[in-house]
Amino acid sequence: MYAIFRDRGRQYRVTNGSTILLDRRPGSEPGSQVVFDEVLLVGAEGDGATQVGTPTVAGAVVKASVLGEIKGKKIKIFKYKRRKKSSRKRAGHRTIYTRLRIDAIETGA
Repeated sequence: MYAIFRDRGRQYRVTNGSTILLDRRPGSEPGSQVVFDEVLLVGAEGDGATQVGTPTVAGAVVKASVLGEIKGKKIKIFKYKRRKKSSRKRAGHRTIYTRLRIDAIETGA
């Protein structure tokens, strides 16, 4: 079984037992439960019935456990204007993600 859910403007496709990275969720402690109720689609592998929401599937939730926080890859930013030696700027950052393990996909039916 798989589901597509929306969290803060982004959509994620998950299956039971999978691990995903979401943008940092402040206040989420490792071991705590997170419930996503904006489920857009619930499908079954093979010949199962697919439930498509309008816009969400009524009663469907995705339950996940917080595994911790992790830093992403370093992103380098370099801005410059050609033929001007004084106009060069270098910056960068590492995005912090929250790692989640999907425990259950409940259809509510």
